[in-house]
Amino acid sequence: MQRNLLKISLLTASILTGNAFAANHEVTISANLQDRGAVINKDIYGQFAEHLGHGIYEGLWVGEDSEIPNTKGFRNDVVGALKDIKVPLIRWPGGCFADEYHWREGIGPKDERPVKVNTHWGGVEETNAVGTHEFFDLAELIGADVYINGNLGSGTVQEMAEWVEYMTSDKNSTLANERRANGREEPWDIKYFGIGNESWGCGGHMDPDYYVNLYRQYATFIKTPKGKRPLLVGSGGDTDNTEWTDVLSANIDRNMDGISYHFYTLPTSDWQKKGHATEFDNAMWFKTMERTYRMETYLKNNIDIMDKNDPDGKLGFYVDEWGTWYDAEEGREPGFLYQQNTLRDAVVTAVNLNLFHEYARRVHMTNIAQMVNVLQAMILTDGAKMVKTPTYHVYSMYTVFQDATSIPFKLDTSRYSMNGEDLPAVTGSLAMGTDGHMYLALVNMDPTEDADIDLNIDGKVNKTLSGSILTAGNITAKNTFDDQHNLEPKPFKASADKLVLPAKSVVVLTLN
Repeated sequence: MQRNLLKISLLTASILTGNAFAANHEVTISANLQDRGAVINKDIYGQFAEHLGHGIYEGLWVGEDSEIPNTKGFRNDVVGALKDIKVPLIRWPGGCFADEYHWREGIGPKDERPVKVNTHWGGVEETNAVGTHEFFDLAELIGADVYINGNLGSGTVQEMAEWVEYMTSDKNSTLANERRANGREEPWDIKYFGIGNESWGCGGHMDPDYYVNLYRQYATFIKTPKGKRPLLVGSGGDTDNTEWTDVLSANIDRNMDGISYHFYTLPTSDWQKKGHATEFDNAMWFKTMERTYRMETYLKNNIDIMDKNDPDGKLGFYVDEWGTWYDAEEGREPGFLYQQNTLRDAVVTAVNLNLFHEYARRVHMTNIAQMVNVLQAMILTDGAKMVKTPTYHVYSMYTVFQDATSIPFKLDTSRYSMNGEDLPAVTGSLAMGTDGHMYLALVNMDPTEDADIDLNIDGKVNKTLSGSILTAGNITAKNTFDDQHNLEPKPFKASADKLVLPAKSVVVLTLN
């Protein structure tokens, strides 16, 4: 087997943004392309659509009578953009909203559905115009599977069981016939079903031992026709709390396929003053990267516990809420969680996706929060206008990793340092795509210093490499409704000489 020590040079000099007076980071990546690791489940690229702010209404749903072009009430432009990044999975209806959601209020004629108050998010009126049938319409339009989050906090065992029957039954039961009368003849498929959400907090302020008994009770009555059973998800912990993972994995030995986990990137790590979405300096950039890279420790700690309690690896670890969370924008309803999205968010996205790939043996599904107009959104809308965010573009670049087979590799990198703290300057992913090509993703977290990359690869690699890069001269670069294409991936080719990874950049290369 031939060994190629490659130093590959980026030919497009106009996109290099490093500091000419600083020494570049030194990075070596070593791998054998014949080696194989875990499959990177496509559901790692899942999305989250909660009844929150303008995430559902106006962002996705405008109604069939809207002047905005739509199909079955959902915006054609947004649906088309989400199809383009191959969204594999959508989580709905929450989030905190899930544990106050009663499914019967969202079926039947829209003018007869009750109007409720969304007590979690802004105290606004919830018309229930988007309910079970509408959500499945959205998923089918996008071509995505569904992750339904059931109401454990304020619901009942009977209510949850009947909702599952309504959605999945192929019998001549009253509930199945009610679904048919409401316009859906065939039962739907549910890929994942969550029993509660954040049960330690907005889902009921429980302790894990109490939740375990409730979970066993509720899961017992989730019954579906043969071949229709969803993967059942236990409500797990958040941030550095591993107790929930430990108690659930040690005490629930049936009817559970995975444990959820939530972690948000707050630049300040202070929930009272999280930091500004678009106005920040290099110091705040570092704080953001330091916070987001804690995901590596949290993944390892939880997975170590699962390996102890579940040595056969039956359980998945589902990071079903993650992403950046900043202070509410001035002049907007704070409970709507609308925030702009910059190059910083793009780098955060790629860093986390690389970590999910690294731990793909257990991390089978994640859902970034959220899909449209909420937190770290893929898409922002304003009336008939729509803009794709930098986060969207990272998801577009990384589609090649959906269901790819990871290739073990060793990454030696110098450190990105500030004020006595340091992080790895560069992170990466290496995998064989479903098309047979080898793909390498690289992220430079340092906003000022480039990185020289040596690829020490066993296996055939093209002399000329092609790929794409996302970067900008300004750390606060973003896309707006008036300048929708300011920050987008740029195509480039690279030769088998020397690769210089620009500061604050995300790169995806095809190796062969």
